[in-house]
Amino acid sequence: MMKRILAVVALSAMSLAVNSVAGSIEDQIDARLIPPGEVCVEGGECAVATAAVAGGGSDRGAEEVYNAACMACHMTGAAGAPILGDVAAWSTRIAKGAETLYENAINGIGVMPAKGGCMNCSDNEVKAVVDFMMAKSG
Repeated sequence: MMKRILAVVALSAMSLAVNSVAGSIEDQIDARLIPPGEVCVEGGECAVATAAVAGGGSDRGAEEVYNAACMACHMTGAAGAPILGDVAAWSTRIAKGAETLYENAINGIGVMPAKGGCMNCSDNEVKAVVDFMMAKSG
């Protein structure tokens, strides 16, 4: 009888251990299957943050954004990007008007991706960088 009780206790302990391990493995698998993004519902906290980034106020200065996101191409001329300060390269672009340059910078043009690849930049930040670049190159 004592052997039976010990066997039941041992089986119960093993069952708990197996369930505990299985649970942690299942938790680990579930954590890996969580998508990297999240769904924003209008009015939710993430929707407010997304709206601020998409077109909200500029938190960073134009030169800071330029140095972080634009300099790689616009200091070297990579892929035909007009170099900052090159008046000849910028004159035809500036002649098209600021609104055209804003639109091209925000939406991308040629090989330049939208927002120059700075997807965490607001539209206002991109416009500020365009103004900064025109002032340095006009």
